[in-house]
Amino acid sequence: MANDISDMTDATNMESFFEQLSETYSEAFKRNLDAQAAFADQWMESMEEAMSEERLDDASEGAVRAYEAWMDAAESSFERVGDALEGEDVDPEEFRDIWFNAANRAFKESMSTTAFAAATGQNVEDVLDLQAQMNEAAQDTLHGMGFATTGDVREVGERLVEIERRQHAIEEKLDKLLEQEE
Repeated sequence: MANDISDMTDATNMESFFEQLSETYSEAFKRNLDAQAAFADQWMESMEEAMSEERLDDASEGAVRAYEAWMDAAESSFERVGDALEGEDVDPEEFRDIWFNAANRAFKESMSTTAFAAATGQNVEDVLDLQAQMNEAAQDTLHGMGFATTGDVREVGERLVEIERRQHAIEEKLDKLLEQEE
């Protein structure tokens, strides 16, 4: 099969190239779908594992504290509405501040639980695994299309360093032989 565009002088070579390109793309697409399905499965498993009874209790307590923050805000807002109805000058920004502060407190209560930390940690791990799978699929796709990949370039670099090392050793031996002849 022709991999080089310069070799495609006739329709057969073009057809062959595009057939290979299509097959490579299809395989990469299938690997991508498989990786996404694996990620979804891992995510579901991690959520089940992350929600042990202890963590579920902790998450529930965090949710209760968050709910209390929202209820305190509702109560404060209700009191300020009552003050306004009694004639007090109430700045509308006070309501915004009450709810923003409640949101901050509620999120802090939810996010400070071990359940949230465990789920977040597992999600980060799963995303990194998915990223590695996607990088591998991209490398395979590029390699299948005839492009040099990071691994190819790294391998060539390692081989070049080894060749240089051997060349240096040969030069040293040659210098010793020349010195012996003189």
